[in-house]
Amino acid sequence: MASAFFYGTLMHPEILKRVIGNDGSQLQMCPALLPDYTRHQVKNEDYPGILPYSQSRAMFDRDLNSEEKSVRGTLVTGLSEADVRLLDIFEGDQYTRELVSVYPLRPLANIRDIPPIEVKSLLPTTPPSIPVLSELANPVEVNTYVWCFPSSELRAQLWTFEEFVKFNAWKWVGPSNNKYFDEVDRRNAAEGVYIDARG
Repeated sequence: MASAFFYGTLMHPEILKRVIGNDGSQLQMCPALLPDYTRHQVKNEDYPGILPYSQSRAMFDRDLNSEEKSVRGTLVTGLSEADVRLLDIFEGDQYTRELVSVYPLRPLANIRDIPPIEVKSLLPTTPPSIPVLSELANPVEVNTYVWCFPSSELRAQLWTFEEFVKFNAWKWVGPSNNKYFDEVDRRNAAEGVYIDARG
């Protein structure tokens, strides 16, 4: 079984379950922190990409503080080989799967035990300040998907999960009669090759 760090659309349990094509009953998840990376909205898309701060620093006109150059996301354990294969397809050729060290911020919980109304609590609207790394639980080495297309295709503005949930998550999880719901199916049909849906 594999573990991964998700920092964008896949932080939403319903989207994750839709992508891997099962109920996720084998999965456990918790909030986690990836230091020294920044998360940016992909231009003209709802989703983000991350870059090591050593690469993204040039996108800013100042040095970022520790909060800004850390990515809050979710640590997910229990992914099968089939799950990872589907995640690779979903993420496509815009990203490379890489090993990173993340810091769990809370104990793992089974995905079945997270009521839908509490999905937003995976990343509190006003999260507490990041403690000194030495005060956190030991880091865990996991896979994550790092942006590999040109950084010019990312907005300098930092992407937030809260805004995604508020304005765009409905496009990815239904109801199935909306025109955006096929985003996951479109990505799977492309078999990992990015195709601009705008034509």
